[in-house]
Amino acid sequence: MKITRKHFLRLSGLSLLAAGCKQAVRPATQPVSAAGNASQQPIHWGMVIDLGKCREKEGCKACIHACNAAHNVPQIADRAHEVKWLWTETFGTVFPSAQNNFAPQRDAAAMVPLLCNHCADPPCTRVCPTQATWKRDDGIVMMDWHRCIGCRYCVAACPYGSRSFNFEDPRPSIASINPDFPTRTKGVVEKCNFCEERLARGLKPACVDACPQHVFTFGDLADTDSEPRQLLRERFAVQREPELGTGPSVSYLV
Repeated sequence: MKITRKHFLRLSGLSLLAAGCKQAVRPATQPVSAAGNASQQPIHWGMVIDLGKCREKEGCKACIHACNAAHNVPQIADRAHEVKWLWTETFGTVFPSAQNNFAPQRDAAAMVPLLCNHCADPPCTRVCPTQATWKRDDGIVMMDWHRCIGCRYCVAACPYGSRSFNFEDPRPSIASINPDFPTRTKGVVEKCNFCEERLARGLKPACVDACPQHVFTFGDLADTDSEPRQLLRERFAVQREPELGTGPSVSYLV
């Protein structure tokens, strides 16, 4: 087909407009430097948890209380219906392969903070029929409660027990509702979101700020100079069941 000069100029103009729009729109995962330039390195949010520091203040639940308050997590007495974003279990339960007859029983009984691992290859996102759960470019695995139909496929797919289902209306079980964060409804799944609403305001996750022992270190795993990467270079760390190939973004210093 013969292209006239008029059509050629029109196509050229549209191409230039599209290129300009592409440059004007900056992905949310690209941070802006002090000079106003977007970083070329994509962010990969991750967390390092120091279990040694956590043991120094046994019984402390400041991180859990802060998370619950920030995200309106209901406190339901029935264990079968409990909802949890950040919780604790014993080291022996979380890392059973690390146990042997010679390991101190003190270590096996120590409590380990647990949350969503925000996996690099999350199995939960692959099974969701409505795409109510998905992984952002910065590594955070998100939930859209409006799209969740309560099928619980993601709950079954998660190997870490990091997702909770609302068997009942959670709002009556919230002592003081935080108006800055949405409450959920009966019949939807919820979980830790790495405090993405705080990250958008330049703040650290609530658990990081609340911990008096500075147990949690949060930052960009893609940045070799970030605090988490420095800790992982200097200390020995483990992840929950890395053999599953999910690529957890949460590591534990032991």
